[in-house]
Amino acid sequence: MIRGYKAARTMRIDILTLFPEIALAPLGESIIKRAQAAGIVEIHAHNIRDWATDKHRRTDDTLCGGGQGMLMLPGPIFDAIEALRRPESKVVLMTPQGRVFKQAVARELSQETHLILLCGHYEGVDHRVIEQLVDLELSIGDYVLTNGAIAAAVVTDAIVRLLPGALGDERSHQDESFSDPNLLEAPAYTRPTNFRGMKVPDVLISGHHAKIEAWKKEQALERTRRNRPDLLGGG
Repeated sequence: MIRGYKAARTMRIDILTLFPEIALAPLGESIIKRAQAAGIVEIHAHNIRDWATDKHRRTDDTLCGGGQGMLMLPGPIFDAIEALRRPESKVVLMTPQGRVFKQAVARELSQETHLILLCGHYEGVDHRVIEQLVDLELSIGDYVLTNGAIAAAVVTDAIVRLLPGALGDERSHQDESFSDPNLLEAPAYTRPTNFRGMKVPDVLISGHHAKIEAWKKEQALERTRRNRPDLLGGG
């Protein structure tokens, strides 16, 4: 981060979850910690149980119509979002049934001023929450986690690093994987140029920038074919 950087605006992210400690744990170090200290972003995690009204602070109940598992009650969620929401807020539900989270989505969300990340648990949330409150359903992949707080931390990290001033070199995020949505990054090397008999490709230490760029493009394409052919329409 640029020393003495002053944010033009501060993004606020409110995470609503039954496990605020889980959501915040990965966000208190490194780039995200420095971004908060510089006033680039405010990150708060709230326990949905704080809005439960019964003596047991219940946030779930059985499914209408039958079925296994428990579903999160609408009441505490409605109250929590209504307490936090502003006119400019965007409410995002972390759910396996949502739109797949990719770098392009992270860029879209980084343009927002206020995000409320709602974390599902059990069998998810009462659908009336989705119908009335949620602007975007979001999934970080086709698998199931113990709770949405982990997913919310992933999404927050990806968004914050795109905010102006969060990275020291504003070009850094432009050169990362998925900056080009159809290609992975080329292999990268550092010194020593010969490590245990394994040498850095000669082209990278040739000083010939055009040849280096051509090599990177070729290697990026080959790496994408091998690891993520789906990005090329091949799987």
